[in-house]
Amino acid sequence: MLEFIVIVESSADARTATKLAERVLTEQIDWLDDDSVQYYFQWTGLLEGTEYSCWKDIDKIVASLKSSGLRFPRYLGHPIKGVPLKADGAASIKVLNLVRFLQRTRQIRSVIFIRDLDNQPERREGLEQARSQHINQEPKLEIVIGAADPKREAWVLNGFIPSNQQEEQILEQIKSELTFDPCIESHRLRSNSQEEPDRIRNPKVVVGQLTSEDIERERQCWEDTSLQLLRERGVNTGLKDYMCEVKERLSSIISSE
Repeated sequence: MLEFIVIVESSADARTATKLAERVLTEQIDWLDDDSVQYYFQWTGLLEGTEYSCWKDIDKIVASLKSSGLRFPRYLGHPIKGVPLKADGAASIKVLNLVRFLQRTRQIRSVIFIRDLDNQPERREGLEQARSQHINQEPKLEIVIGAADPKREAWVLNGFIPSNQQEEQILEQIKSELTFDPCIESHRLRSNSQEEPDRIRNPKVVVGQLTSEDIERERQCWEDTSLQLLRERGVNTGLKDYMCEVKERLSSIISSE
């Protein structure tokens, strides 16, 4: 079974990114559908039997594998072409080096890096640096980058469509406070504060208000909203870029198999 390794910050990120990817793939590949996806590949973590791995656990996972007797090259954080590694660059290369070792016994064909930028554009630069180091190595490994700007909740807002009068009223109130539509311009929500007056500019807060903190309602934003609308709204949040990367880098793997 083909494996696509998923590196995320949380389980919510994994649910969002993998479902979006599946929707893009079934749209792109005529003979692939929701029921058959599971037979062609699986989303996994660095450890067998897991569905994803978290950034914060990478060092722990490496130590765990070493303690089990595995021996793989030690990572050295050298600059790439003389350019110092940006944020997340070292961690990403550590993951990719480990994946290269795991490819000896597992059919790992891709790594999906999902990261909230959190007003730190250098995070994406670090991911790009890591990809550039591995892009031409063998065996072939597709590296997909999903950089949410400023964070995953911006992607959720890109997919929010009011489903009843109450949600319409809440959205109108938020639009009035912000003076812009948080679903169309969610990239402008750059606060991390839970305190007034900046609270309303925190995308997590806005998502919570619009969905009444209902996980199922939140899920509908990325599962039910049309891909076309998600692309249109996701130009500035990194969502469109992520969907394009999935289309370009993952669909060819499945088609070739």
